[in-house]
Amino acid sequence: MSRSFEENINRLEQIVSLLERGDVQLAESLTLFEEGTKLVSHCSALLDSAEQKVVKLQKGPDGEPRELPFEEE
Repeated sequence: MSRSFEENINRLEQIVSLLERGDVQLAESLTLFEEGTKLVSHCSALLDSAEQKVVKLQKGPDGEPRELPFEEE
């Protein structure tokens, strides 16, 4: 999937809306559900990757910024 995170979220919202309406045929519902689960998995992987890249900047002893791993407090 080469769509951006935001595009994937928008598509996921469309799928949820279609499924919530309840007027989609069973076969199409299953196809949409499968697409939705793939999108959720892909978005989750993107978030995990982004989380690993987040760093905390702190002033070092020489006054210059230094990177530290971002840890939840």
